[in-house]
Amino acid sequence: MRSLLLPVLLVAALGAPLVAEEKPAPVRLTALHVSPASTLSQEIGISKIDIAFSRPAVKGRKIWGELVPFGQVWRAGANSATVITLSHAAKVAGKDVPAGSYGFFVIPGEKHWTLILNKKAKQWGAYEYKAEDDLLRWEATPQGGLFLEYLDYRVTPVDTGSAVIELGWEKLRVAFPILFDTKAIYWAHLEDTLKKATDKDMVPWYQAAKYCQEQGIEPQKALVWIEKSLKIGESFWSHETAARIYRDAKRMPEALDHLQKAIDLSKGKAPKEYTENLEKELAVWKAQK
Repeated sequence: MRSLLLPVLLVAALGAPLVAEEKPAPVRLTALHVSPASTLSQEIGISKIDIAFSRPAVKGRKIWGELVPFGQVWRAGANSATVITLSHAAKVAGKDVPAGSYGFFVIPGEKHWTLILNKKAKQWGAYEYKAEDDLLRWEATPQGGLFLEYLDYRVTPVDTGSAVIELGWEKLRVAFPILFDTKAIYWAHLEDTLKKATDKDMVPWYQAAKYCQEQGIEPQKALVWIEKSLKIGESFWSHETAARIYRDAKRMPEALDHLQKAIDLSKGKAPKEYTENLEKELAVWKAQK
């Protein structure tokens, strides 16, 4: 009897599913950050500046010379070191800086500050900071300003190639310039885009020609590219650009012809004011012929 029962018990045991005791997921509160993290992103031309930092608060404390000691490396924020990321190579305070991410540190002084870009971007505070990893150091003079309870960064565009980065906290501000070679950056982007463009898409060839016309550069290339665009497909806006390119080349018969085509194609497709403005411009061009 025992020999018959044993196989039955084994089959039953092997066939039974093994049920592991499931542990409930841990429950946690979301941390309340007294120095909230922040990110700032600003386009300059087709380049971009990103700044990642945390905002400490004054909270009634003496900041400069005490909470942030003079003569010591400071993370230029709270928690992790502040990180500045450049999408393209630039000049920072007049010095060449390759594209990439950098730790931004400051050594405050009573009258002058040392600003630092460090090649090690991700650091907690300044505890692992090493001067030998510095890419760039430069001097800046802080200025007084309105009181800011929370530390702040600003990136103010100056034009399509430059901006000013400003760090402000309590009643002090320190700023420095950043400059991108936007013309060279955009031209490299243009050439790279046209290498990928096909002979069935009129848009990139039109865009390249329009850029040249607006910038007053490479007139021969602009002529080639706008004609290539028009062979792929016509539009009122491409004929308008062609008209301006031919006018710049002092080839008025072609310019007038393209402007008239732009007017004809725009009717019923573009706002009435657009067509009327082209008609007025055509009359002026004919008078100047």
